[in-house]
Amino acid sequence: MENKLQELTRKLYDEGLEKGRTEADALVADAKARAAKIVAEAQSQAAEILAQARSKAEDVEKNTLTEIALAGKQAVSKIKSEIASLIVAKATARGVKEAVMDPAFIKEMLVSVARNWNGAAAGKVELKALLPEAARAELDAAMAKSAAELLAAGVEVGYSEQVKTGFRVGAKDGGYYISFSEADIEALMGEYLREKVSQLLFKA
Repeated sequence: MENKLQELTRKLYDEGLEKGRTEADALVADAKARAAKIVAEAQSQAAEILAQARSKAEDVEKNTLTEIALAGKQAVSKIKSEIASLIVAKATARGVKEAVMDPAFIKEMLVSVARNWNGAAAGKVELKALLPEAARAELDAAMAKSAAELLAAGVEVGYSEQVKTGFRVGAKDGGYYISFSEADIEALMGEYLREKVSQLLFKA
């Protein structure tokens, strides 16, 4: 009887031990499977984050290179414009200064303005031209010689302290004048010449 009891006890013990081992093995296998899944998910997330970071870095690099290229083009364009402006200013400054005080130039300009004043073909215009008071002594004699031609064109000449260089011209009974000062003529010529100078300098 005692032997049977011991045998039964051993059998139960062995079965329990085997069952415990089986359950432990199952738990270990499950833990390993979960750990492998967690590692795989972490690796997948890390790969995705790395891919996103690389993509973002590439976008930043492309945008930066585009901005640098654009800034470079703008800088080159500005430098070219500045060079052209300096050349135009240097080339025209003396000629304009001399021209705006040349009686023949002033007379031709006044006659041309009168001919083109508001489509002057419709009838004779009556304009008043103001010359620099400070240059009266230099211009008086020459303007007197041109008086007949200027009057025929519809231009009456006078002098003003407000006019420093060149001349102003406007309708005789009007309240406004168009300025043809040294700075105005330089600006007009500069706009025209700057493009021509740029073509000569920078376009092969």
